[in-house]
Amino acid sequence: LFGKDINLILILNNLSFDHKTVKVDMSASTVLYTRRTVAEILKATTSVDLGSKQGKNIRVKIPYSYYGKYLTTDKRIQVTALCEVMHMNGAKLLVEKTIILEDTNIIIKIPRRVVVNKAATLEISYANPLPEPVDRCVLLVTLMNQQVKIRLAPLAARERSKIYFEFTPRRTGPLQLQVDFSCDKFAHVKGFVTIAVAPA
Repeated sequence: LFGKDINLILILNNLSFDHKTVKVDMSASTVLYTRRTVAEILKATTSVDLGSKQGKNIRVKIPYSYYGKYLTTDKRIQVTALCEVMHMNGAKLLVEKTIILEDTNIIIKIPRRVVVNKAATLEISYANPLPEPVDRCVLLVTLMNQQVKIRLAPLAARERSKIYFEFTPRRTGPLQLQVDFSCDKFAHVKGFVTIAVAPA
């Protein structure tokens, strides 16, 4: 999840009966959805000895403090591990994984029944998932082709808060509601919901 430390495990298995030493060069970078690198956030090298038919795990931790300020709105991190078997004609294997960090910051609660031409109230809950406070919080609510910008109070580390939003639907059928939460540490955390508007 966005705002948390990332824990990964690289599993190495020696499928032969021969003893092997594997050199592992690991790196991690924040990237765009096009895979273009934004910033390298981790670089490490280790060596692993594998006996006959032996497997070993390499644990990798990427703390939020490493990636937080380099993450884009795509919330993607590319992790690569180049594994080289020593003294075996330099056999190499490249392992890649793209991590897309999820966020559960926005929760929208709608009334059980929404009726045309009658005021309805939504509950919009938003959160700061980071281990540090955030400021300049703004909620952009888009509904019925209109946008409402709401300035919010700062949030402490890991704090969740909520507001109530009242609207009056002017037609029956499905209505799309979009909520976009931004602050000084991250931007464009989105939430969507479809509201079914019933006849009067």
